[in-house]
Amino acid sequence: MNESILIIEDNPSFNAVLVRTLTRRGHAARGAQDIESALALARTHGCARVILDLNLNGQSGLTLIPELLQIDPQARIVVLTGYASIATAVDAVKLGAIQYLAKPVEVEAILAAFEDDLPEFDLPAADGPLSVDRLEWEHIQRVLAENDGNISATARALKMHRRTLQRKLSKRPARS
Repeated sequence: MNESILIIEDNPSFNAVLVRTLTRRGHAARGAQDIESALALARTHGCARVILDLNLNGQSGLTLIPELLQIDPQARIVVLTGYASIATAVDAVKLGAIQYLAKPVEVEAILAAFEDDLPEFDLPAADGPLSVDRLEWEHIQRVLAENDGNISATARALKMHRRTLQRKLSKRPARS
């Protein structure tokens, strides 16, 4: 059997599909939908390979990376996100993730990411300068990361109403 994989994803359907698909491919896959259960599984069963969602019920998945690496310093962590941004990609790699992939992503790409030795962002290269909307998205992501995913603190820092920020975050990022 291949190495075990811990899947930390708050979407129950996506989590179950990943666990089932990886199990069928011979991996001992376990799923967690929140930070507490993820850390409990990591401590109990190890975390040599981790698939980590960037947004866990409104909390930043990036906060888990140092804790997972403390449990297993050799852990190979792949961050998945539906809202890719350059700022969070850089933060993820600085914290110790080996790869950052934008959803939707194929299982083959996730498994291949564990084999890569160098981080490679799965983000399209910009042909020209970023649009104003994209720059706003990148700035919001950077401030959100600085506030450890705290929406209220981020809204205060941006001098924006919390609901306005939540609405902006619920949308897909603007194209470049």
